[in-house]
Amino acid sequence: MTPPGHSARSEAPPDPRRWLGLAGIGSGVFMFTLDGSIVNVALPTLAQVFGAPLAAVQWVVLAYLLVITTLVLGAARLGDVHGRKRAYMFGLGLFTASSVLCGLAPSVHWLIAFRALQGFGAVFVSALGGAIVAQTFPQNERGRALGVISSCVTLGVALGPTIGAFIIHLVGWRWMFLVNIPVGLAAMAIVSRVIPDLPPHPTRLRFDWLGTLLIALALGSFSLALTFGQRQGFGSALPDTLFVVAAGALIAFLVSQTMVDAPVLDLKMFVNRPFSAGLTMSVLAFIVLGSTAFTTPFFLQLGVGLPIATVGLLMGISPILGAVVGPIGGTLSDKFGPRWTSFIGLSLMTVGCLRLAMLDETMSIASFALSVAPVGIGMALFSSSNNSAVLGSVARERLGIASGMLSLVRTLGQSTGIPIAAALFAVFALGHAGVVNSEALFTLPASALVRGTRYAFGFAALAAFCGACLALWMLVTDRTKVQAAARGSSKGASKR
Repeated sequence: MTPPGHSARSEAPPDPRRWLGLAGIGSGVFMFTLDGSIVNVALPTLAQVFGAPLAAVQWVVLAYLLVITTLVLGAARLGDVHGRKRAYMFGLGLFTASSVLCGLAPSVHWLIAFRALQGFGAVFVSALGGAIVAQTFPQNERGRALGVISSCVTLGVALGPTIGAFIIHLVGWRWMFLVNIPVGLAAMAIVSRVIPDLPPHPTRLRFDWLGTLLIALALGSFSLALTFGQRQGFGSALPDTLFVVAAGALIAFLVSQTMVDAPVLDLKMFVNRPFSAGLTMSVLAFIVLGSTAFTTPFFLQLGVGLPIATVGLLMGISPILGAVVGPIGGTLSDKFGPRWTSFIGLSLMTVGCLRLAMLDETMSIASFALSVAPVGIGMALFSSSNNSAVLGSVARERLGIASGMLSLVRTLGQSTGIPIAAALFAVFALGHAGVVNSEALFTLPASALVRGTRYAFGFAALAAFCGACLALWMLVTDRTKVQAAARGSSKGASKR
């Protein structure tokens, strides 16, 4: 696995252990994505075990996502500065150690803190796994190796809810985290022995600490404002102050990005309308994904009263369909254009979320499956086509930055959608039951809980609809440009 950059004469034959190294990298990436989705199905269980309100339990997911969102671009840059293997090993070791702490957490607040630490380790695995594979495999094998990494990501997302549900059912929630220990140790041993030392970037790059801190402050304050709004009521002093802090931090972050040499977010790229529109649609799509993934277990387990194992199986429908349809979506995008498939995908997501919002505690499993299926299929159609459009709208030398932006907006959308969905769920469920104390949320009747989830699913439908409108606008705009160019060329031909 000799790193590229050596001359053909000095380069040794490809090391047969490179595929074993790929297995080590893939195991780490699989654990990272699995832990991003496995916890959603456990949220009702954690709330009941710890006697914690929804406003606290949601942070078990949010803490993980917020750390990854704020640090993913910076982690990639630190890998360039200090060496990608070293940074990846640090992240994988921290992820494994913090998994032990999560599994032993004595309270929900300790679990939240350990999940944030786990996210800090995961961000290096997320940001550097693909880069290490691209650097260590020869050109003629690189596509196949990166395809394996992509499959690990898809499997982690698809299997997370189902694996989590069965672990909780069989041995308890703590083993959702403790199961990472043997996998993490094996992956560390493989990467340490097989992956070569990858030299750091020859030019030391500056890390934008100010921008990283400001975006963390903005996202954290926004999520905390929604959390305290559930407890104290929106319009109270603390939530309103946090909303102001979030807005101020966001403005300061945007200003700071115009004043540094190596910004976290390259704002100049947003002048490119297809690029900025594609990222905006991606944020909206992942708001939908975060909202539905968060709301579904509460609806099925508390509202409908299904056992946890059944909930896990039902939550696997959407991601598994997405994994199957993803390659088909890429083919359709190549044939009909990414705008059409993006619009169709977001429209399907809108329909699916609206159907979910109309279900109640008497629903059948078949009706839930028919409602959630369009969400998974639509997300797969949208993601493959939109990623193609975004990466195709930038110059080749900016592909790395564009790919990092896509990774950023994925977690940004989820970390925005979850607290909003949680706030809507809590406010409308409590309001329907005529209860003010959010501590009583999980003792409410099923009808109140279903009403809360309806508003959360309705919010997801609104986000998907806004994305579909933007996709339609881009489709019409592109077609108008093509027609105008065709008219211009025909006029020029007639003059000649």
